[in-house]
Amino acid sequence: MNKLILPLIFFLSVLKMGLGQIPGQIITKQGQVSFFSHTSVEAIEATNNQVLSIVDFSSKEVAVSMLMRAFVFKKALMQEHFNESYIESDIFPKCSFEGKIIDYEEPAPEVQTKLIKGTITMHGVSKELDIKTKIENGTDGMAFTGTFNLEVADFKIKIPPIVAGNISKTIEVNFRFEYQPYEN
Repeated sequence: MNKLILPLIFFLSVLKMGLGQIPGQIITKQGQVSFFSHTSVEAIEATNNQVLSIVDFSSKEVAVSMLMRAFVFKKALMQEHFNESYIESDIFPKCSFEGKIIDYEEPAPEVQTKLIKGTITMHGVSKELDIKTKIENGTDGMAFTGTFNLEVADFKIKIPPIVAGNISKTIEVNFRFEYQPYEN
């Protein structure tokens, strides 16, 4: 009996250490990005639940990619206008972000807030962006959440004057990525 206890304790301690450590890469294929535009005339909101993101902890790099047509609106007409007239999803089908986590702490505490500096590319335009991100390290994986603003004019999105009052010049973007270890 004593011969079994020592290996069991060793196995449990190794297992416990493994859960607290961060894998080399984590991935999500169902990350969520939503955006919100509010004016006195109209509130526009859409959500995309098919966002791909991967984090490489050895280099602290973060990559995000999403199809613009995957955004779902409450009103079908808004979705049609978004894809055809504003974002031009047939010409610019994807939005991507590539960045780096600044001053990431390892071993990771349960929660830390870090800056991710990178470049977002949307509608054929690339723009530098700093995103304050809450990073939660749980037993089931990791979650990155945050909010940032984008200026419509920065991405050369043309809004006809007749509807300009309906769409905010600044769009609020929210994200939540729930990551799992990436296995080749």
